[in-house]
Amino acid sequence: MRRREDVQQANFLELFVDLVLVFALAGVVSRVAREIVSEDLVVRWWSMGFLPVLSLPLIWLWITTAHITSWFDPRRRKIQWVVLASAFGLLVMSTSLPYAFVGRGWAFVLPYVILQCGRPLILMPALRGHPLRQLYLRSVLWHSATAVIWFAGAAVSGDARVALWGVAVAVDIVAGQLRWPVPGMARQPVSAWAMDSRHHLPARYQQFLMIALGETVLAVGLTVTYQPVTAVTGAGLVVAFLSTVLLWRIYFYRSGQILGEAVATAGDRYAAGRATGTAHVVMVMGILTAAVGFEIVLKHTAGKPEPVWLVAILGGPALFLYGRIRLERVVFDRLSLRRVVAIAALAVAAVPLYFAPPLAATVVAALVLLAVALADARHAAGRPAEAPSPAH
Repeated sequence: MRRREDVQQANFLELFVDLVLVFALAGVVSRVAREIVSEDLVVRWWSMGFLPVLSLPLIWLWITTAHITSWFDPRRRKIQWVVLASAFGLLVMSTSLPYAFVGRGWAFVLPYVILQCGRPLILMPALRGHPLRQLYLRSVLWHSATAVIWFAGAAVSGDARVALWGVAVAVDIVAGQLRWPVPGMARQPVSAWAMDSRHHLPARYQQFLMIALGETVLAVGLTVTYQPVTAVTGAGLVVAFLSTVLLWRIYFYRSGQILGEAVATAGDRYAAGRATGTAHVVMVMGILTAAVGFEIVLKHTAGKPEPVWLVAILGGPALFLYGRIRLERVVFDRLSLRRVVAIAALAVAAVPLYFAPPLAATVVAALVLLAVALADARHAAGRPAEAPSPAH
């Protein structure tokens, strides 16, 4: 294990894992975007469930890897092998995404289960007398139990697999938030979200957001590459890029920028870590949903949008803003009314936008994000940089 004062920014090995996650999330967006334009109404709506079922295991595997690199010295050869194995597992899972529910289910499940159960067992011998040892033991027990659900899902196909995997990933994440409770085993003061470091984990969460934004740029770029060049396609590309920039701007003003300072001064570091992790997962899910919306607009520029398309185009930014509201609560212990109003505006706009081309919905979503960014800038104009004020 490494000393707390040695925990600073991410190293190159962790950034390598990030590259694999970009590829993985791009595969999820591509998979969902393919199904959401199906002529089958049930498939269109069911595809929105594919997004959390396929992306959350990848995200949870990334988070638990960040937990390891926060606690253990990545210069040690054993830790390097563990991190590289995690990257390879993400890669194998990513290759199964186009066929995840009709074939290759084991290629998605086995790396996930092996890594979530195997890594703690490898690291536990180095943790004698440390509270992290018991946390890892409880995590192995929980992941071993949910492995039954994962394997049951891999043994079937279609909607049954989607449902079983949805239950499995929900149990994994909720149990992790509760620090994997086991009857008869006291929960030690150590968190599954690893927010005891001022620098490392906040920086990793910031990079997590950048990974999602990078995936959005990748998905938009690839989609435009294989589309006919028209004025509408060009406009869609511009709006998608500007929307991505606005998501970046809204995140980093100002809560995302001073997240490390807020965590360091929080009264309950573990509660702050859990809330921060949840907020970032919600924001990333919003970004991925928005990326699906961008692909829809670039491929179907004319005609009336399907209702589920509006859910992706408008719901993605709304979900991101909701996650950003939760982050504001962590950093400043307040409710961001500007973002609440923006979510309400997106919801109200959905009705008239049903009668307009899909591009119009993307433009409206971008204008709402622009309004939030301008309101943030106006709030900060002529004032000193705001210091964090988390709950104590």
